[in-house]
Amino acid sequence: MVGIFNAGQDYIPEQLFYGLFSLQHRGQESAGIAYRKDERLVVYRDLGSVGAVLSKYLTEKRKSSVGIGHVRYSTKGGNTIENVQPVIATCNKGQIAVSHNGNISNAPSLNDMLVGEGSIFQSTSDTELMLHLIARSRCNTFHEALIETLKKLEGAFSLAMIHDDTLIAVRDPHGFRPLYIGTKDHSTYIASETCAMDILQVENRREVKPGELIHINADGVRSEIYTAPVRRKACVFELIYFARPDSEVFGHSVHMMRKKIGSALADTARVDADVVIPVPDSGNSAALGFAERSGIRFELGLTRNHYTGRSFILPTTTERELAVRMKLHPVRPAIEGQRIILIDDSLVRGTTARNLVKLIREAGAKEVHLRLSAPELRWPCFFGIDIPTRKELISNRMSPDDIARHIGADSVAFLPLEVLRSSVGSDDGFCDACFSGDYPVHVENRLEEV
Repeated sequence: MVGIFNAGQDYIPEQLFYGLFSLQHRGQESAGIAYRKDERLVVYRDLGSVGAVLSKYLTEKRKSSVGIGHVRYSTKGGNTIENVQPVIATCNKGQIAVSHNGNISNAPSLNDMLVGEGSIFQSTSDTELMLHLIARSRCNTFHEALIETLKKLEGAFSLAMIHDDTLIAVRDPHGFRPLYIGTKDHSTYIASETCAMDILQVENRREVKPGELIHINADGVRSEIYTAPVRRKACVFELIYFARPDSEVFGHSVHMMRKKIGSALADTARVDADVVIPVPDSGNSAALGFAERSGIRFELGLTRNHYTGRSFILPTTTERELAVRMKLHPVRPAIEGQRIILIDDSLVRGTTARNLVKLIREAGAKEVHLRLSAPELRWPCFFGIDIPTRKELISNRMSPDDIARHIGADSVAFLPLEVLRSSVGSDDGFCDACFSGDYPVHVENRLEEV
């Protein structure tokens, strides 16, 4: 998500494009922006990448005082045009636009309540229900209705909102998903990661606090904590995989943290080998840390085609194997005759790993040892990462040795959970439920999902 406010008006849609482009890694399925024009909200959104959907906003200058943008990666609700964000509405509380990162864990009961009371939903995402709760609130003002709504929500939600001519930033009390606010000249910016602010050259910035609600308009920036404090539970998977390496999230450099994790992995799962090769791009930083710690040579033995999407969502084994071959290709001279340590961020179903090991063996590797810079994924995520049900997670069915035999590797080893916790700082308050099964908030319909 990206949001921008400028009281004197600026080329908001154009800046939203550049901010969203830098956040493309957070969602490749759809993109959209909403901005204020002539006292009304204009929204443009569609399925596809930022460049494909929003490049029209680079061909003509459009001035505005406030705007928000979103890139979507489906977790709750399918990849349909109805679910593309920002979501907008005009109701008794004014004109409202919402962009949302995260999942509302009590969405099923809230949805049932609203439908039972006559609400009509246009989408299947859990974002639209926020607008229904605000509109149906009996509070006298939008501000009161918003706080009432926020207190009904459980789970993960970092929000960028527009209400009339005000930009609003919200972060849930646990701080599951990252959110930053910054200022430059006469503009105020909010963004999911600092890399979006870097492209816009916004250096004066800070993390939005868990439970913080910020209003930004012509009167200035007003901040409040809207709820009682709870224990911080930032998503550790942001640091392992999801965030961009050049970003800072939760107060940590993503690249440096991944190197630190890779170094810890070398201490716990070293094996005699000739070369360390990352699975690009999410394995690069951890592989550097592993190589430096182990003293084993680092090599870019796989090249990545950046114009392909995710391979694990394709329906057949043949299609998934072809997708891996389209996305990743071995550099034979770096692999042939070598004992390879292959570093990846995590292991989900095992399909991609199996195809990768096959590719590397075809390129002439003598041995292939897979090392994961995350613990074993055993539980689904209900807070905004698309991790499947337990029965689909390979670590719930097989031991590391069994996985090695299944994917054709000589060995497989994961980063122990206690080592991960020590690496990121045990007192920092991270959610690692996908590894431990210890969910920090109640999850409705959990047994149906696991």
